[in-house]
Amino acid sequence: MTEDDTERTRVQTYVPAYQKDVWQDHADDLGMTQSEFVRTMVQAGRRGFLSVSADDPAGDPSSDSDPGGERIEDAVVEILQDGPLDWDQLVERLTADVEDRLDDALASLQDENRLRYSGRDGGYVLTDE
Repeated sequence: MTEDDTERTRVQTYVPAYQKDVWQDHADDLGMTQSEFVRTMVQAGRRGFLSVSADDPAGDPSSDSDPGGERIEDAVVEILQDGPLDWDQLVERLTADVEDRLDDALASLQDENRLRYSGRDGGYVLTDE
């Protein structure tokens, strides 16, 4: 994958208002932006349509439901190399990375003036720019 392959570009689609509301609620429940949610769900849906070649049994890591390219199974195995963990400890270790990535993403988006934190609105809001 070259740098050109990872450049972000806009994709636009139209759905009924109720569908957008359902997706937004689900995204909120998962702590994701709507863009993140839609991208992840599209990739998850594509997973069933993609064939895995004999030359590449792992498939394309960016074409599955894990946009970061790391399968959760691999992360679990890596974490458990340090020894046994109960469910809550395992969840905490797995989600710590997501929280760090979210914090970095929010800082980046604020630096780009694409969003800001609004106490009046009760959280992060997109800017008009």
